[in-house]
Amino acid sequence: MSATITVLNAGLRVPSSSRLLAERIAEAVGARLAGADLRIVDLRSFAHPIMDALLTGFPAGDLAEVVQRVGRSDALVVVTPTFQAGYSGLFKSFIDLLDADMVRGTPVLLAATGGSERHSLMIDHALRPLFAYLGAEPVRTGIFAATSDFGGGEGLQARIERAAGELVGRLGVVSATSDPTTSGGEVVAFEQLLRRYSA
Repeated sequence: MSATITVLNAGLRVPSSSRLLAERIAEAVGARLAGADLRIVDLRSFAHPIMDALLTGFPAGDLAEVVQRVGRSDALVVVTPTFQAGYSGLFKSFIDLLDADMVRGTPVLLAATGGSERHSLMIDHALRPLFAYLGAEPVRTGIFAATSDFGGGEGLQARIERAAGELVGRLGVVSATSDPTTSGGEVVAFEQLLRRYSA
């Protein structure tokens, strides 16, 4: 199975901790899906077209292609910096361009960055309700990375690996780096394995 995975990075600066987190998640997902069409989209590059699209009512050019790619993606990864206990305005502006039901049923890995751990609940208080409204299917493990998480240690990478496994498990494919009887660290029922392989 050749899956299309789109990673939306809403980081505003260069370099960006959100971009760094997006790269690490993409690497973990890509390692589990050989041959996947995996692309990181930096929304910062589309800031002006996004605003134009909000004013005109429709995206054009390269931005329209990005929106179309999101709609046909088998899974999404979203990474946003935290501002005022919520996602960035750039991220929300892009999401506002998506048609109703465009991501309904799509597995999504939710991730965010922030200055300290006190913002970590933003994923459950802001991102998860947004994607529930859109009808998407967020994986259980969200990834919040504070500034201190990039200084070393295995905690962040462990969360990335767990969430990546959950996302790939939602696609119904066997991870290239894990036991085929597991999915995101969970045992898969024998009946589910039979359905997976018979498909």
